[in-house]
Amino acid sequence: MRILAISGSAREASTNTALLRAMKSLTPDGIELSVFHRLDLLPVFSPDSEDEATPVAVREFMGTVSAVDGIIISSPEYVRSIPGGLKNAIDWMVSRFEVIGKPIALVHASHRGDDMLASLRVVLSTVSDNFLEDMFLRIPLIGKSPEEIEEFVAVPEYESQISTFLSKFEAAIQNSGGQA
Repeated sequence: MRILAISGSAREASTNTALLRAMKSLTPDGIELSVFHRLDLLPVFSPDSEDEATPVAVREFMGTVSAVDGIIISSPEYVRSIPGGLKNAIDWMVSRFEVIGKPIALVHASHRGDDMLASLRVVLSTVSDNFLEDMFLRIPLIGKSPEEIEEFVAVPEYESQISTFLSKFEAAIQNSGGQA
């Protein structure tokens, strides 16, 4: 089973990217989790750039989305909203078929950000009829470096939360008809 973890931050030392990378080491056997954190490579969405005019970076991103069984998104909150890069990536997905029916779940690397999460939930429930709104993992990591995050999630309490989340997401994908 293949899962794509998308970081809503393009920052190199992103807390969200570090959380997703740390989760990668806790995936159950049989799951391949890849992390996409280069939203800055995607050009601004324009309907004029679809079909034959779709930019290479977008075609590659959508190929990655198409090849996975489920998607996990972890995003910071920018000015109480979805970061522009993440919203742009979602905009590219809206009129395409690759994300339709694909299970999507959220993780969050902060104790705050509820306004962004509420907005992201509305957007994702519009994009995918298989957005798993109730499947959510929150681990407060603000102010920690990527190295500190790796150590922090290795604490049994958080390791257990991550493993449980990933197992539940795997089961949800299987129940939705995704790859076993």
